[in-house]
Amino acid sequence: MSVLSSLVSALGDGSIEVVDLTSPLSAETPVIQLPPEFGQTAHFALEEISRYDDRGPAWYWNNFRSGEHTGTHFDAPNHWVTGQGKADIASVPAGHLIAPVVVLDFSAQAGEDADFLLEVDHIKAWESEHQALPAGGWLFYRTGWDARSSSQEEYVNADESGPHTPGMSAECARWVAEEAPVIGVGVETVGTDAGAAHSFEPAFPCHSYLMGNDKYGLTQLQNLAQVPPTGAVVIAGPLPIVTGSGAPARVLALVER
Repeated sequence: MSVLSSLVSALGDGSIEVVDLTSPLSAETPVIQLPPEFGQTAHFALEEISRYDDRGPAWYWNNFRSGEHTGTHFDAPNHWVTGQGKADIASVPAGHLIAPVVVLDFSAQAGEDADFLLEVDHIKAWESEHQALPAGGWLFYRTGWDARSSSQEEYVNADESGPHTPGMSAECARWVAEEAPVIGVGVETVGTDAGAAHSFEPAFPCHSYLMGNDKYGLTQLQNLAQVPPTGAVVIAGPLPIVTGSGAPARVLALVER
C-alpha cells in the first residue's frame, strides 16, 4: 500500500483523528485591542447578498469583512517592521503549511498566573523529557486560554495597566526565532506575544524576532488539549492574500490514536 493510501485508510478507520484547532469566525470572535491612537482591526462581519429570494432565487451567499488578523490566523513575515520586504502571506511556501508539531503544555502555570512567561529553560526541560523541537515544524504553546474565547473581555483580560495574557519572555522569543529549528509558534491567545509585551525590550518580541527571522505565527488556536506533546502533524491553510500580512486560517492536527 502506498503512503498516501495508508493515510486515507487510517483517516477512514479512525486510527488517525483530525482535530480542528480553529476558532469559528463570527461577529463575536474576539479581536486584539490596540491603544486608541493606532488603527484597529475589524471584527468579522457578514453582508448578505441573497438568500433564496428575489436577489437570487436559488442560492444563498454573503460578502464578508474581516481583519487579516481576526480569529484563528497565520502571521506572515511582512506583518512586522522587522520583516519588512519579506514574504507576504501568499508567498508562504505550500510545503510549510503541512508540518510536524509539538505541544508544550503550560496551562497549569498560566491558570495560576495570567502573565506567565515561557522561558528557554522551560523549553529545554520539555525537550529533555520528550524530544528535540522538530526541524521544519511548529512549536505550539498551550496555556488553556482557548477556554476564554467566547468572551472579548475575558479573552483580552485587560485592566488599567493593560492586557494580561501569557506568552514568552523576550529572550525565549529570540531563542525560538534565532536558534530553534522550528518554522513558527502557535498559541491560543489573541497574538503570539504576552499581554504585557508592549513593555518588553524589544516591544512585542515574538513578532519582532519571529517575523524578522522569516518565521511564522499561528494564533487563537483551540483544542490543543486534544493534541499529544509529540507525534502530530499540523495543516495550516491561510487565505493567500497577495501582499497580505496574514490571513484567517483553518488549522487542523492529524493525531494518531
